[in-house]
Amino acid sequence: MNLMTVLLQAPAGGGGSMMWIMLIAMFAIMYFFMIRPQNKKQKEIANFRKTLEVNQKVITAGGIYGRIKSIEDNKIVLEIDSNVKILIDKNSVYPDASEIAEQQKK
Repeated sequence: MNLMTVLLQAPAGGGGSMMWIMLIAMFAIMYFFMIRPQNKKQKEIANFRKTLEVNQKVITAGGIYGRIKSIEDNKIVLEIDSNVKILIDKNSVYPDASEIAEQQKK
């Protein structure tokens, strides 16, 4: 027999239930280490957006830092410099890291 014939032979049967246990365990690990933390983070961001206040420092999804001047339904007027205001969607706003640090000090 040559090496290819040995390698192409079907492996012995059995062990099918162990494969299913390992597959289920892998999905459980993926859920607890990847999916669950992501859902938690999305809930935190949604809660942050619900509690936005005027004069709060934020950062946009595009990386623009500013301070909220007014909030309407799903729009925010953001002041990025003195007398420079932009209108952005509420879903593109994230907490500013410096503001989080200030809140944790208190």
